[in-house]
Amino acid sequence: MRSLRKVISGERGQDLAEYCLLTALVALVGLAILIHLSGGMQALWGGANASLVAGNSGISTATPGASATTSAPAH
Repeated sequence: MRSLRKVISGERGQDLAEYCLLTALVALVGLAILIHLSGGMQALWGGANASLVAGNSGISTATPGASATTSAPAH
């Protein structure tokens, strides 16, 4: 009982509460940053996917027997 009174009346409990609040604040800020950046990452992956699909469709529509790469004309 005596140690419980020390925790309640002392500053040890206050320090623990402050560390918990600080940890919660850091976690919330980190979560907000993650949510904000996730939209940009989705746009980046979407753009890369669109480029890959467009490139793949360009290769698949090439005539059979023709090379996918173009060579420079001979002079």
